[in-house]
Amino acid sequence: MRIGDVAKCTGVSVDALRFYEEKGLIKPQRTANGYRLYPQETVQLVGYIKLAQQLGFSLAEIGENLPLLWNSEQVSNDLLATLFAQKIALLDQRVAQMQALRAMLAERAAQVCPLLDAG
Repeated sequence: MRIGDVAKCTGVSVDALRFYEEKGLIKPQRTANGYRLYPQETVQLVGYIKLAQQLGFSLAEIGENLPLLWNSEQVSNDLLATLFAQKIALLDQRVAQMQALRAMLAERAAQVCPLLDAG
């Protein structure tokens, strides 16, 4: 498949596919005239990358785990559970930070001069 075909099938822009290639997430073969040719499974792989991004994983995290998840015969549920648990813990930490920031802003907003230290 050529890059335009992969883009149409996945809903990912050609530029994004080139970026994925640059990051080592997908690997086309090159024809003699320089065209990129992707195997059919690239469509499924790009779908995995998109889903992982929607779940909050960075491209770096996806790149680290891609060989483990994509190339194995059977994806380990333990590995996925561990990755998801780590992501949930990070999200919980961020939510707690945001709640603390919200409480501080609400406290400041109730003051006569919100920018002065209440201490």
